[in-house]
Amino acid sequence: MKLFFDLFPVILFFAAYKLADVYVATWVAIAATIGQIAWLKARGRPIETMQWVSLVLIVVFGGMTLLFHDETFIKIKPTILYALFAVSLLLAERVIGRNPLRAMMGAQFDVPEAIWRRLTWLWAGFFAVMSVLNFYIANNFSLDFWVNFKLFGTLGMTFVFVIAQALWLGRHIKAQE
Repeated sequence: MKLFFDLFPVILFFAAYKLADVYVATWVAIAATIGQIAWLKARGRPIETMQWVSLVLIVVFGGMTLLFHDETFIKIKPTILYALFAVSLLLAERVIGRNPLRAMMGAQFDVPEAIWRRLTWLWAGFFAVMSVLNFYIANNFSLDFWVNFKLFGTLGMTFVFVIAQALWLGRHIKAQE
């Protein structure tokens, strides 16, 4: 359910693009992301730092897309977001003194510290690859191809990565006593 919630603006962007154009889709993505934050706030739910970062990026890059009537800005936004995810994961332990993935998921399962570090590196690597791939596709393929990749390619790659890391992680989970 969280994955669907996180992908909600992307799904709406895709639908609006198919029904209208990239500029209508950009308005829809901005509104959907603002709506997500408002919904979380209204329900008293915590808003993750990366959700705030995503909001700022969609407003800034979406706004520039609309202001300058140039799709380049909205196409580059995922590149920057993925790069920020990767860098944040790599720097978080030094900055906050805790492994960010362990802080988020440590209550759900217990694995050795070395596995948490590897998992963090795997996720950072995944986001770095996604950043480079988005940049490449945004600059070398049509807008239509990029929009399809944005929904289906990133969703498919994320799904495969999550399944692979879950299988790998399952081998390292300590048995509960």
